[in-house]
Amino acid sequence: MAPVATADSVPQPTKIQKEADTVFNPFYSPSISDDGDGSYRFAQYKPTFPDVSWEPLKEQKVVDRGLHADPAKRSLLDAATKVRHLTPAIGTELQGIDLRQLSDTQKDELALLAAERGVVVFHNQDIDIYQQLDLARHYGPLHKHATTPIPKVGLEEVHVVYNDASRRPDPAAFSKLELWHSDVPPSTTSLKVITGPEFGGDTLFSSGYALYSGLSPGFQTYLEGLEAVHSAVAQAEGARGAGLPVRRHEIETVHPVVRVHPATGWKSVYVNPGFTRRIVGVPKAESDAILNFLFHQISDNPDYQLRFKWEGDSSVAIWDNRVVTHSATFDFWPERRHALRATPHGERPLSVKQFEAQTGRVAKDRQVELWKARGVAVGAPSQNGVSKPRGYND
Repeated sequence: MAPVATADSVPQPTKIQKEADTVFNPFYSPSISDDGDGSYRFAQYKPTFPDVSWEPLKEQKVVDRGLHADPAKRSLLDAATKVRHLTPAIGTELQGIDLRQLSDTQKDELALLAAERGVVVFHNQDIDIYQQLDLARHYGPLHKHATTPIPKVGLEEVHVVYNDASRRPDPAAFSKLELWHSDVPPSTTSLKVITGPEFGGDTLFSSGYALYSGLSPGFQTYLEGLEAVHSAVAQAEGARGAGLPVRRHEIETVHPVVRVHPATGWKSVYVNPGFTRRIVGVPKAESDAILNFLFHQISDNPDYQLRFKWEGDSSVAIWDNRVVTHSATFDFWPERRHALRATPHGERPLSVKQFEAQTGRVAKDRQVELWKARGVAVGAPSQNGVSKPRGYND
């Protein structure tokens, strides 16, 4: 006989609600933690949420600064004491560079290097947030985020990343896959961690170029003809659910699934789990299958990724949000992790067809172009429809 429910055995809604209130998704729900430590040296940059209203975003006319750069990037690279590529697909570290001292020529070359390598990282940087904003403005007008926090001292163009012991991420509220995203509207973005744990809190980056290059030719061509809906609705609803203001009404936009970077001319997959909701004009089952496959390539394929370890309070990452997705690791609680981001507006994404029609250039596969530059013969991966055996080293 099935047990009979009694007043004592029925779960109490108030208890369930209280438990649900403590669960949050760190991507869709803004960071509102504050341990109340007024002696913290960067307390003025802790998060706050001004209750203001901003005008809707308008399309920005942006000319990518990488188009003005010397393709060899001599001024920037010659000034570095060491140039170290971190993986074949993504990431370069420049040593001996002071970001406060870059000339306009070097800033343009940095934009091109970030466009080519996806992410450029620096350690031992004394740049402050005001200087970081000045650097970011070189690449375009700065974005003001509609829901995420700004510093207590103001600075509406600064996005605050903050977590401390007062707020523990609950894995019941989100999956790690959901945290992968690109910042919008994207361009050459900078982030400095001003306080971080001794270990943990790394940032993972994944290359949209490498993802495109890893697909079969037929699937590449198919994706080039598709568009997808990118939505800010969930993030706005997360803010409202937390009782916080939404400073600009949320929108949904349609972008190509494969976009072309204006400076490199390389093709990149442009979807992400955080914002991309569906592919336009195909059955839902097909859309779900395609996006699920691409999302898992972003999150699961280590060949496309860089895992960056921040060092102390002086590391800076500069990445091109148009061709890179990223995710933080929430493995550091109860330690404090505090970072400041500046994000210039980018141009409206162009499909392969649009890019070639507007520029007269032929969009390329990054990996194929790199192989050609090295004189490597690029042939078909199979003969007579039968794949060749591959070696593998662990």
